[in-house]
Amino acid sequence: MMTAALHNLGCKVNSYETDVMQQLLIDAGYRIVDFNSPADVYIVNTCTVTNMADRKSRQMLHKAKGQNEKAIVVAVGCYAQAAGEALLEDMAVDIVVGNNRKKDIVRILEEYKQQHCVTDSMIDINHTSEYETLTLQRTSEHTRAYIKIQDGCNQFCTYCIIPFARGRVRSRKREDIEAEVKALARMGYKEVVLTGIHISSYGIDLENENLLSLLIALDKIEGLERIRLGSLEPRIITDEFVQKISTMEKICPHFHLSMQSGSDATLKRMNRHYTSAQYYETCEILRKYYDRVAITTDVIVGFPQESEEEFEESRSFVEKVKFFETHIFKYSKREGTNAAKMPGQIPEQEKTRRSSILIELGKRHKKEFLEYYVGKEIEILLEEEICLDGKKMQVGHTKEYMKAAVDTEENLQNQIVRAKVIRVHENEILVTVRVNSN
Repeated sequence: MMTAALHNLGCKVNSYETDVMQQLLIDAGYRIVDFNSPADVYIVNTCTVTNMADRKSRQMLHKAKGQNEKAIVVAVGCYAQAAGEALLEDMAVDIVVGNNRKKDIVRILEEYKQQHCVTDSMIDINHTSEYETLTLQRTSEHTRAYIKIQDGCNQFCTYCIIPFARGRVRSRKREDIEAEVKALARMGYKEVVLTGIHISSYGIDLENENLLSLLIALDKIEGLERIRLGSLEPRIITDEFVQKISTMEKICPHFHLSMQSGSDATLKRMNRHYTSAQYYETCEILRKYYDRVAITTDVIVGFPQESEEEFEESRSFVEKVKFFETHIFKYSKREGTNAAKMPGQIPEQEKTRRSSILIELGKRHKKEFLEYYVGKEIEILLEEEICLDGKKMQVGHTKEYMKAAVDTEENLQNQIVRAKVIRVHENEILVTVRVNSN
């Protein structure tokens, strides 16, 4: 029996695709081993979102070959798609598999073993309307499952290479998504997270389908308790959309609205297609329909030409919105994007200073959000046991994606329990006691 080891880099979409490839290999008779162990086949699902991601992808490919020089080393995914020709010349890499060809991983490996070369492992991703059909039957997580609903992006933000690595928007058929979620619910998964490259665009290439129609269908699935949405484009948040999803008990009141900047001038250079005022309006719509909604976001600091005034506009905007969580990224130049060619690149030291300011602001807002729940009852989907302050506790997440620990001796993994919040631990976990369910 041949052994295979897989390593994932990058986003939740990559993680989902890695799980599916692992499943395909198991079904074909491969034995899966740890990536740090000797293996006959190493598969690295690469990322190309930044130059650092490219470097990490190359490092993992070289590490694989170093562990077993006779092994078949396979570069898969976004960096493989973007830099396929260069990787084919890398002595550490035997096979390059682009996006939309991961479903063929077993066939590609068999072809390589027989002929020492492969065909049809790469396509022109920017000229395809084919959605790569991948179906997950098992997942590495025990309580929630990530479900890929679409691929590709049509936005072309000036800092982003992903549309060139993933291609245009391609949506998965609703019936395929429903079938996968139903199967996972029957297996006991209580929560699904809808993910993709740009899930707000779901359905634009299908007839009479959109994200709302998909949510309406998934909300009816028996056994499923929670539906969590991945990153959303702010413009999808309308009165009609939120009014309808707010009536669905399974939709988690946790929305990640990618912002990137609170300065209109910076947003325009980023090609983000909305203003800070329009973004703020989406937050207000969510708060109109949800009593206590958790809004999270991403902010890039040090984008080319970002002046001190623009940074202050961004900082003030973050202060105004008071996000549950704010993920701060220092702008990283990505070759091949318009932003990389812009004049006025910001020094790294200044990016670090600005990043530190927003990180501290985000910590304060998160603490305030969590402290609101002290003395209140919450529902937690428990996932695992941890040791907190020298004591074993069960930990999981609320619908708002707050991490919470329950003081109990029972093994309550994959169960939803009610608990009362006692305090907020210094590591941002809500410490609770279970409320009698009778």
